[in-house]
Amino acid sequence: MKQTDNNNLVSFSSYQKLVIAILALLQFTVVLDFMVLSPLGDILMKSLQITPSGFGLVVSSYAFSAGISGLLAAGFADKFDRKKLLMFFYAGFILGTLFCGLANTYKLLMAARIITGLFGGVIGSISLAIVTDLFEINQRGRVMGFVQMAFAASQVLGIPIGIYIANLWNWHATFLMIVALAVVIYMVIWLKVKPVDAHLKLQSDKSPFVHLLHTLSNRSYQIAFAATALLSVGGFMLMPFGSAYLVNNIHITHQQLPLVFMFTGIASIIIMPIIGRISDRVDKFTLFCVGSALAIVMILIYTNLNPVPLWQIILINMVLFMGIMSRMIPATALTTSIPEMKDRGAFMSVNSSLQQMAGGLAAVTAGLIVSQKTSNSPLENYGTLGIVVSLVIVVCAFLVYFVSKLVKAKLAANFKTEAIAQAME
Repeated sequence: MKQTDNNNLVSFSSYQKLVIAILALLQFTVVLDFMVLSPLGDILMKSLQITPSGFGLVVSSYAFSAGISGLLAAGFADKFDRKKLLMFFYAGFILGTLFCGLANTYKLLMAARIITGLFGGVIGSISLAIVTDLFEINQRGRVMGFVQMAFAASQVLGIPIGIYIANLWNWHATFLMIVALAVVIYMVIWLKVKPVDAHLKLQSDKSPFVHLLHTLSNRSYQIAFAATALLSVGGFMLMPFGSAYLVNNIHITHQQLPLVFMFTGIASIIIMPIIGRISDRVDKFTLFCVGSALAIVMILIYTNLNPVPLWQIILINMVLFMGIMSRMIPATALTTSIPEMKDRGAFMSVNSSLQQMAGGLAAVTAGLIVSQKTSNSPLENYGTLGIVVSLVIVVCAFLVYFVSKLVKAKLAANFKTEAIAQAME
């Protein structure tokens, strides 16, 4: 039975729990493929002789290709069974990651990242559309909390193991490990996930292009698009140079890096389900603002550090990621509540596309702000980067405020419609 009171949480069915687990594992591989570039950044920059601006392009190449593919796929996103779409793009993602593992030059790595982005960038939007189709709004905070635990799990398990494998063999082996895991998950999706096609009964636009235009021209959707685009900018600016900053500025060794990411991930795994439950009980925008304030404080501290003991950098990273994830969960739950079911696939694709392209621009910008005299020199202007990211977070908060108002108005209208329908029965 559906609950409308946020104080009474709706329980999950056994199939919903299975879908959550599968989507979380799928997101784990996609997030790991992207996030592992940061801890491998120092190794890649030195082994392939890549400059900070060049590495920013490697990161942004994935984001830009993901953004382009998201726009191209948006018109078709509501025309097919979401399960089939998910399997198609996940297969392409697996091939792209395989090419990353086989690349041995800067140009080949760049090409492989573009291929991976073309497919991997759409997967998140399809997953969100599935979540929105299968779960009520007062379930989605918890669902987002679990699915986005992929970020934390990639830090606890994936990134430390990836760095360990890179140190033991080479960085190529890290990507091949992701491929092996993704193949197993692909088979589970094929065998266990049911078709997700209820939206097909609601389609009115015959042309995918017309459907895309209708989605892009919706005023409410445009506000959500802008909010989501800015939501990812901070991460794209800070993340690419995370390992290079820790190694060259804070003097963390490559052997110590796995500990930093592992403990940060453990903290995120503990806090994210809690944030998800809180998000389903309290005002989501209020929770977003608390997370934003914490993130700004920790970013300004983190980007202006002098060399500190390992335990201090671990503690700072843990609190920083708590702030970041306290923004992501409520903001994602709000934006996924904006589109109507018939538009969700297109909305999620465009949303993801703009998010990726904004992130790609952020990575390029960060590469231009940060500089490094030699491959072993400290990164310069990282503190300036922290100020820029903090300002972006403030602007993003204003946009999420308007998204929150739209969601509340939509829920009130739906409640009124249901009440009228019940009165007429």
